[in-house]
Amino acid sequence: MPVYHDCQRCTACCRWPGQVCLNDEEIARIAEFLQLKVGEFIQTHTRLRFDRQGLALQEQADGACVFLKDNLCVIQPVKPQQCRDFPNLWKYPGSEKYCRAIPREVSEDDYVRLTSEATLRTPEAVREIIRR
Repeated sequence: MPVYHDCQRCTACCRWPGQVCLNDEEIARIAEFLQLKVGEFIQTHTRLRFDRQGLALQEQADGACVFLKDNLCVIQPVKPQQCRDFPNLWKYPGSEKYCRAIPREVSEDDYVRLTSEATLRTPEAVREIIRR
C-alpha cells in the first residue's frame, strides 16, 4: 500500500538547505501575484541556481525561503511546482525526521488522486512520476 503524507503546513521544508528552482511560467505567475513586473521580481526575489542553469528563489539570512513570513507561505496560491510536490513526490533522504506530514496508507488510486489534488498535476502525470 502506498503511503500518502498529509501536509500539516509545518513549514520545515521551507527552511531546509537547497534551492527552489523556477521556470519561466512560475516566475511570471508569482510576479503577477505580487503585482510586480517580471524583471523586478527577478531582481528582488531570485538568484542564479547553483548549476548556473536558471533561477531559484532567494533565501533569508537563516536559509529559509524568502517567502516564508510568520510560518506562512505568502505565495501559497502560486507557489512553485517543486514546493507543491513536497512531500509526496519528493524522495528527500531523512525528510521524515523534520517533516510533520501525517503518513497514512491508502490505495494506489487514492494516492494518485490525493497527490494530484495536492500538487495540481494530472493523475496521469502523478502516475508517470511514481513509476520512475
